[in-house]
Amino acid sequence: MSEREISQSRLYEWLTGDEDSRMCKDIADEACNEQPRNFFLHLFAALGNKLADELSSARLVLPWLLGVIGAPLWMVGLLVPIREAGALLPQLFVAGFIRLKPQRKWAWVVGGCLQAVAALALALLALFGQGGLGGGLVLITLVALSLARGLSSIATKDVLGKTIAKQRRGNLLGWSGSVAGAVTLAAGGVLMLFDDRPGELALAALLGVAALGWTVNALCAARIAEVPGAVEGGENAWSSIKLGLRLLREDRNFLHFNLSRALLLASALALPYVALLGQQQSGAELGGLGLLIVVSGLAGMVASPVWGKRSDASSRSVLRDTGLGAAACCLLGAGIAWLPGEWTAQVWPYALVYALLVIVHAGVRLGRKTYLVDMAGQDKRALYVALSNTLTGVLMLVVGGMTGVLAQWLGTDWLLVVLAVMALGAAASASRLPEVE
Repeated sequence: MSEREISQSRLYEWLTGDEDSRMCKDIADEACNEQPRNFFLHLFAALGNKLADELSSARLVLPWLLGVIGAPLWMVGLLVPIREAGALLPQLFVAGFIRLKPQRKWAWVVGGCLQAVAALALALLALFGQGGLGGGLVLITLVALSLARGLSSIATKDVLGKTIAKQRRGNLLGWSGSVAGAVTLAAGGVLMLFDDRPGELALAALLGVAALGWTVNALCAARIAEVPGAVEGGENAWSSIKLGLRLLREDRNFLHFNLSRALLLASALALPYVALLGQQQSGAELGGLGLLIVVSGLAGMVASPVWGKRSDASSRSVLRDTGLGAAACCLLGAGIAWLPGEWTAQVWPYALVYALLVIVHAGVRLGRKTYLVDMAGQDKRALYVALSNTLTGVLMLVVGGMTGVLAQWLGTDWLLVVLAVMALGAAASASRLPEVE
């Protein structure tokens, strides 16, 4: 064994707390031998992906892009639903296709490359797009980017299950989240240097770096040593739908998990409303947004490794505790808005709540990913992931639309109270899930 391999194995063992990097659960011996190398390739791939996600954010960067090119205002409201649901809804339809491939990493590579091309197209639109036509092209490009993101997402989780053993996946996801938090911190610091409307060149540069991030993601995925797996059980789209519906009827644990995951959407839905509440109270524009991004990065760096270790021990308890944490954060945000005093008219109290909610949401993401991958056997892992993500995409459109109506009717503060009740329901549901570790 070379000195480089020894150092890599030692670093892997330090990061994971694993005394023997060659001891594995539920993956092939060949995959076990490559686990330290694959661990770092997964880590760097996640870094590239997170960097790209932040610099092409549908909540921050793309609205500015539409403003710079003079697109109609109504187009801004379509960005987040397209970005999130577009990545989740089609996954059930590609699960069967991926299942037919003995090596699933190439689907991940294709998804990363397509996202890089889409980011380059957005960079060109920042330079040359104008008006409604430019805005329409941005939305079309975002649809393509989101579909590619969905392809990468399902392939990534399947490759993760084949190359990283149980009780190591949460650690990997945790360290990935920590590194990604540092990237978010850097991105927020850069954005704080811009004015309210970054110029076309600045936007094009950000989106160009996003394309580079997805290129790194694809290159790392291509180098992962993946043992060819079984191809039996591949289904076409309609067969996947029928099989997925049958799984929901027959696998009560899977149905129960998806109910808990749906209720845990409260943490994701609350984040933009906490940020919006801070903007409404403080009047801060880009400076306030930059502060929220910075605290988000710091919170992610601190929280993700802790949640990762806890998820390896019991992802069920992580889902339960993050439901309680999300409820507490929502009530805290609403309570601050109701309190008198000049300090509630500043952005920093809401930045603190936002940071706490980011910590909680990191646990939600890590807990649900680890629980789903550990719950699903190797033969149906891709289908379970795709079906769960498709259901979540549908619910995101429905629940997201409902929260928008409620926000308009009740106000942001009372909406947070509603989301707190939803999060408490998630905690109660998750506490009754079976252990899968």
